[in-house]
Amino acid sequence: MPNPNDWRVSPITQRLLQHWRAIQKDETRAIRPFFCQLEAVETAVWMTEVAPKMGERGRRVRRRLEAANAEANPDLFRVAMKLATGAGKTTVMAMLIAWQTLNAVRSPNSKTFSRGFLIVTPGITIRDRLRVLLPNDADSYYQKLNLVPGDLMQDMQRARIVLTNYHAFKLRERVQLAKGTRSALEGHGEALTTLETDGQMLQRVMPDLMGLGRINVINDEAHHCYRERPGATTPRLTGDERKEAEENAEAARLWISGIEAAKRKLGIHTVYDLSATPFFLAGSGWVEGTLFPW
Repeated sequence: MPNPNDWRVSPITQRLLQHWRAIQKDETRAIRPFFCQLEAVETAVWMTEVAPKMGERGRRVRRRLEAANAEANPDLFRVAMKLATGAGKTTVMAMLIAWQTLNAVRSPNSKTFSRGFLIVTPGITIRDRLRVLLPNDADSYYQKLNLVPGDLMQDMQRARIVLTNYHAFKLRERVQLAKGTRSALEGHGEALTTLETDGQMLQRVMPDLMGLGRINVINDEAHHCYRERPGATTPRLTGDERKEAEENAEAARLWISGIEAAKRKLGIHTVYDLSATPFFLAGSGWVEGTLFPW
């Protein structure tokens, strides 16, 4: 729709979309959003802000996504954004964070938006590379790529963003005991419980998000995050291939279990999955974003 007043989005969202389209068309800029980046974010905007206002058509799309998620990710609403390698997933993350944060700040009582974000990566190297998503970082994408108008940057500082790798979700020992000491103590009663609880793990990993209300989760390289479908058949593997498959499955369970714990304790609006690989798209409840014309 050429008229922004017909987009059925908030004034802040309208301004961001117009701003992003303007810099996309500005040929004097060395770096500007790709069409696929803008379309990915517009899809998320459509599902969050527009679909609820479109009656049965919007409800039909939402039901389809919820049904696909319920099959493998009960109580989590996951939306996949499949972007080819080099397409710029980090820029899409920054745009999603800006859209959610600025709307949440301007409408603090809204249940649609959140200024809290848990960003999960498959490793430390990628985690550190994503520091550009922090508004106060020296190379912040919001300023470096001009993704947020200057007069809105102060509001961006109110975003609460936790960057972590999924390994941090592994419950740690609260009390270090030698094997012999543990055996001796357990010999006098019930087994000792020395591992963190989910609540203690969340307090360690994401203290800045506690008490904030519902948050959004962004998974980078999200094809590593899944829960295996019960009864699903798997190919027979042997040797190193079997060991690697088992390690990958355990890592995936740890990743998704951490997000599920955050859902139970904090509440989650949406899980945005970004990846160039649609490997577990059908088997995990992943739902690939569909582009909707404005």
